Amino acid sequence: MQAYDKETYEHAQRMVNLSEAVARRLRCGSEEIHNVRLAAMFHDIGKVAVPDSILHKPGPLNTDEWEVIRRHPDTGRQILSRAGGTFAIVAYIIGAHHERWDGQGYPGGLAGEQIPLAARILSVVDAYDTMISGRIYRKPISHEEACAELKHCADSQFDSTVVEAFLQVLQLPDVTTEASEPFLPQHLVEAKTE
Repeated sequence: MQAYDKETYEHAQRMVNLSEAVARRLRCGSEEIHNVRLAAMFHDIGKVAVPDSILHKPGPLNTDEWEVIRRHPDTGRQILSRAGGTFAIVAYIIGAHHERWDGQGYPGGLAGEQIPLAARILSVVDAYDTMISGRIYRKPISHEEACAELKHCADSQFDSTVVEAFLQVLQLPDVTTEASEPFLPQHLVEAKTE
């Protein structure tokens, strides 16, 4: 992903720490926290199937282009599910990260607790990072404006419990919204240090 689209890669890097912090705040177990970190890193892997002309379009997307973009969660799910093991779980999370609490999301129209908690976490963190970082087609907004938007969309687009936990995480002094060291699974970290 880093080679294909640096902006998407950096966005994923920023999401790892924030997603983990929210999962910890919600008292998730260590396995779910690990899955949240992996899902944050790979949540946009399906964008490798999106043409550059759409991914980096400087203006608004038309209906057909939005349809291509809206396929990226399912494409990511398909890519990672082939890896099996932990990635089969992560694939399910990634496939649901654009679902909405009110059932108006995509690709499956899941609602409420039908959406895995890890996907609900990614949804909130993804939206926040996108708002404060901006995109080629939209300028960034302030931290305060992004937080107000999350509150406004709680119980419609987002799970209000996750929004509340995320806003609490943003108050912590040791949480950063900057990209950290690239996330590696523990067995790869250990192999690197040997």
